[in-house]
Amino acid sequence: MSAPLTPPPPPHEHSARDAWQPPSDGHAAAPDPQRKTGHAEYPRHGRWYEQDGPGMKTEMREAAVTAVAVALGGVLLGVLWWWLAPRVPLVGDVVSGNWVVYLKDTEGEQAVGVDGTFSLLALGFGVVSALAVFLVRRRGGVPLVVALAVGGLLGSLLAWRIGVWLGPAQDVVAQARSAGKGVTFDAPLKLNAKGALLAWPFAALVLHLGLTALFGPRDPDHFPPPDPYVPQGPHGAASGS
Repeated sequence: MSAPLTPPPPPHEHSARDAWQPPSDGHAAAPDPQRKTGHAEYPRHGRWYEQDGPGMKTEMREAAVTAVAVALGGVLLGVLWWWLAPRVPLVGDVVSGNWVVYLKDTEGEQAVGVDGTFSLLALGFGVVSALAVFLVRRRGGVPLVVALAVGGLLGSLLAWRIGVWLGPAQDVVAQARSAGKGVTFDAPLKLNAKGALLAWPFAALVLHLGLTALFGPRDPDHFPPPDPYVPQGPHGAASGS
């Protein structure tokens, strides 16, 4: 009596995940968010993205434009500083055949007012620039914040030099000779407190970071909320209340 014929063992069944299928309609197949590739991809508005936001080249280009635009505001700051800063009165005299220049009011605070005027104007420009940058690009980003700080510092330096250039001449002895002995004339515009140059970038950074934290866009939750727990009965069915 012959042994019963047994069917050959079935071939190894490959899962649908292992089988390669060509993309349909010329589009690549959507990636599986559960695939263990070291990072997950998540859908947004019907598309798949590995990271949010524009590319680094776009961010760097926008940051460069922002830095230049903010720095150019230093021209207006310099003009306002020259126009609004108090004047420091000087007077010239001849001692032993040489011209000597003195402060007319030794107890005056005009020099302090010059530094204070620059600082207050710089703080205002920092507020305006931070608000303008935030309204133009709410998303923010590290390159944009750095560009805002660099632009504010460059704008302060530009304003300082423009104000000095528009102010009285730096040669006070020549001014005293031109004005005459005992005649009052204005001292050159001078920024004694160099820390005032940081008022613009500091104010811009603080306000921009605050606006971004309060009103900036929020990153969406990549993972869906977990399913609510439903207690199971003795036979696997959900137990009633």
